[in-house]
Amino acid sequence: MTGASEGSGFLAVDSGGSGLRAVLGTAERGPLARVASDEPVRTGERGIDPGHFMAQLVGLVRALTVEAGPVPLTAVAVGAAGLASLGDGLRAELPGALAREWGVRGVALAADAVTAYVGALGARPGAVVAGGTGLIAVGTDLTRWRRADGWGHLLGDCGGGAWIGRAGLEAALRAHDGREDGSRRLLACAEEVFGPVAGLPGALYPRPDRPAVLASFAPRVAACADEDPVAAGILRAAARHMADSAAAVCPADGEPRVAVTGGLFKLGDPLLGPLDAELARRLPRARRVPAEGDPLDGSVRIAAALSTGSLMLPADPRMLSVTTRPGD
Repeated sequence: MTGASEGSGFLAVDSGGSGLRAVLGTAERGPLARVASDEPVRTGERGIDPGHFMAQLVGLVRALTVEAGPVPLTAVAVGAAGLASLGDGLRAELPGALAREWGVRGVALAADAVTAYVGALGARPGAVVAGGTGLIAVGTDLTRWRRADGWGHLLGDCGGGAWIGRAGLEAALRAHDGREDGSRRLLACAEEVFGPVAGLPGALYPRPDRPAVLASFAPRVAACADEDPVAAGILRAAARHMADSAAAVCPADGEPRVAVTGGLFKLGDPLLGPLDAELARRLPRARRVPAEGDPLDGSVRIAAALSTGSLMLPADPRMLSVTTRPGD
């Protein structure tokens, strides 16, 4: 990025289910201050609430400027969970609100899958598998975005944390019933975590945080994989699903990069070993690389590039929308 100045101030935001994280910086000096809030932005009939988002952001910027000093904001990048399906209100109202509050001229609103991609790979062709409770793959050839899965724990998120946890509990219940392909080891783990498994449906089905509860069992599945063939098979199946999604979005030409990001991959070798093998089989021309950063780092990269007019990522009505206003 060339031509940066102290006037090229940016604000980068990552908004998710656990709250907001924000970074204030300049294109010349990089990030200057970071702050976080543990209050998630409300959602309502119009999706993500732009008024509540803006109210939170004003407080965060006030805290950032106390630490970093005043920075004239020219660009803001927001990565938000649910933006693709719940972001109409933000897209309609946030650019104007930011212009009125701080004179911001450039606003980028990105799905959190996009900021995960940019944090992991930057502005390079490739594919990123983002895994946590759910799972989504995003890819680009720098002319358009492609996504696969991310459909939630009832319809998809295949290979994600909730998927692995549910598969582990299914194997436990098969062992409890005396059916084939059950796992006595996973049954013991399930009863240690949840109590007698006969009560599991009644305890699990009514919970609004059911995906997170299912995902909480995924580390137990991984811990059993070395000695339990059923648990190992679940992780191999998860790896196949991830590789399927990566292959669906990976550019067809060149030698694209492929990275994984998200808390799910803290499961370590029991998952990463099968995943590396599946990616090598499905995408032999791709180069597997470590993720360079997380979704907040992706927001920082987008905001810094937008502040200097060097943003080269493809726009998309749902995945990455960019609004610019003429300067004074």
